[in-house]
Amino acid sequence: MAPLSTLTIHELRAAVDKGECDPRQVLTDLLQRISELNPRLYAYIAVDPDRLMGSLEDRLRQGPKGRLFGIPITVKDNICIQGEETACGSRILTGFRPPYHAAVIERLLAEGAIVMPRANMDEFAFGSSTETSAFGPTRNPWDLERVPGGSSGGSATAVAADLAIGALGTDTGGSIRQPAAFCGVVGLKPTYGRVSRYGLIAFASSLDQIGPLAKDVTDCAWLLSVIAGHDPRDSTSAPVEVPDYLAALGQSVKGLRFGVPKEYFVEGIDPQVREALEQAARTLEGLGMQRVEVGLPHTPHAVATYYIIATAEASSNLARYDGVQYGYRSSNGALVEMYRRTRAEGFGPEAKRRIMLGTYVLSRGYYDAYYLKALKVRTLIKRDFDQAFERCDVILTPTSPTAAFRLGEKIDNPLQMYLSDIFTISVNLAGIPALAMPCGFTPAKLPIGMQLLAAPFGEARLFQVGYAYEQATDWHRRKPELATLH
Repeated sequence: MAPLSTLTIHELRAAVDKGECDPRQVLTDLLQRISELNPRLYAYIAVDPDRLMGSLEDRLRQGPKGRLFGIPITVKDNICIQGEETACGSRILTGFRPPYHAAVIERLLAEGAIVMPRANMDEFAFGSSTETSAFGPTRNPWDLERVPGGSSGGSATAVAADLAIGALGTDTGGSIRQPAAFCGVVGLKPTYGRVSRYGLIAFASSLDQIGPLAKDVTDCAWLLSVIAGHDPRDSTSAPVEVPDYLAALGQSVKGLRFGVPKEYFVEGIDPQVREALEQAARTLEGLGMQRVEVGLPHTPHAVATYYIIATAEASSNLARYDGVQYGYRSSNGALVEMYRRTRAEGFGPEAKRRIMLGTYVLSRGYYDAYYLKALKVRTLIKRDFDQAFERCDVILTPTSPTAAFRLGEKIDNPLQMYLSDIFTISVNLAGIPALAMPCGFTPAKLPIGMQLLAAPFGEARLFQVGYAYEQATDWHRRKPELATLH
């Protein structure tokens, strides 16, 4: 049998059921690999082996039950775990230990999972490279001088480097899908409302969604089946029945239509990415699917629209961090001065930039000119997708215009960094689901990712098509060469 840390959720589940391995062996193997590789990759901010082994023993004493029994699942640092430090990659939340579990954590635990905090991330999910973390950058396991994407870069790196069996991340403008593409793994941004946001530290409340990152489509479907479902504690949680996602795997895709939007294949996209997407389209056609051209005419306005709405909501959400009740607190000055110093010292440069931008577009005299207009364009972007899905079952696009870029290459150029998400942000504005998965490699052996998009609550369709594509290719089976890290 291969090293246990390299196996998928469904492979481990089968091995445990057959008595071929023990959950203690799984966690021990995983922790050993983390101790060897995390100092270089920094996928995790912190790992407590004793606590994790104690949690596993508690789980084993309760007896075998649940779909994730004894399987470690890694969690991004902005998802609340009762009693565990959850800092959202920021100095301002240093020492914050939530008094409750997020809804997704409750669901993982109910299925017997071992929850593993704290996957590194861009501060408050503000970034596309995991370089803005107050605790240091995460590195891409395919090339240590390149970024893993962001903001869920820790989760993606952990899965790609076999430092995690599966992981949860969050996606506000591509923060699951872009890291999945850069690291060569599978990631899903669910429909807005499909997964409860209760216990998620908010970035932009109308855009945020929690979703899985995994080694293959089957694991992605498995994790979503656990965390999806209505939650009355989240007023935006949709009271929509959760289908059997695993049943969608293996269903024929013959006769289905995939749309190719001309707006996503424009000047500036790397020729290697374009060629990989064209090959992916030919593969889908070879599986019996029909290619149709669709139009998403308001795509050119998506970046501006997103960075108005997202920063406005971020400014509002981050106003609560003042050093009074929890997290970092400056020891200098009287009350007002303490507020000022706490925020000045606690937030990093990117967080401050987004707070200032958001405060500006919400201010009197600019609200109508920027924020209200952005909301109207958002409606038009959603309408584009509604009309496109009248002509096709899924839409095929690149995930990112390039493969992973170098550490430091864009960190001082916010506009270039923001444009990294040009192919992902429309999905969040429209609230639709999207599945990112590997579809090729550059000559430098860097992963290239593609996206499959579906109509609202169409995750089962994404898994159906994604699984068919995955079975026809071997991109998901390729692993980074990590021998030099030992």
